[in-house]
Amino acid sequence: MHSEPGAFPTDPDDPSVDIVRSSRRKRTVSARVEGDRVVVRVPAGLSRAEERGHVTNMLASLARKHGRSNTRGSDAYLRRRARELAEKWLDTPRGKPVIDDLRSITWVAPMRTRWASCTPATGTIRVSSSLQRAPGYVLDYILVHELAHLRTHGHTAEFWRRVGAFPHVERAHGFLQAWSLFADDVAGTAPDMSGAEPEDWSEPDDH
Repeated sequence: MHSEPGAFPTDPDDPSVDIVRSSRRKRTVSARVEGDRVVVRVPAGLSRAEERGHVTNMLASLARKHGRSNTRGSDAYLRRRARELAEKWLDTPRGKPVIDDLRSITWVAPMRTRWASCTPATGTIRVSSSLQRAPGYVLDYILVHELAHLRTHGHTAEFWRRVGAFPHVERAHGFLQAWSLFADDVAGTAPDMSGAEPEDWSEPDDH
């Protein structure tokens, strides 16, 4: 987990974070680094929102302690998260790992007409820095979307089949459509929603 600078997890949904619920704990929450994992112990009686809030705070505290408070803003974070997402949602048994086709993935200045872009010929993905303020599941969706383009050019039925393996696709679409309304365009300043969860944003109305 610590092999890449700035790769310390700050998202409760990060695969390297283990949440242990204890019925013996009443109030206290603790977190510690155990090998390549971060283990957070919480009372079993907490609501999901309370638990997520405590875990987020503990991860942020550990990140500051380890000198990695700006984890999400690093290219190393994007690379690590892209690898995790590709392995979970895009790779197939006995197939070549999608991440093998990725040569570089970087944050770039906000783009006026898109959230991210992929150039399959060079294996390059560029992600708008505006997404540093988006919820984790929205950034994850964008990464899955662009990673899928490394194998499937264009928005074909096959492309959407692959991307559709990722949960919250429709919610991410709805969020991005509404979020962009807070700015003059994609390059504008939208509010910080990095702590939002999928259920905090309704799916787009079909009517």
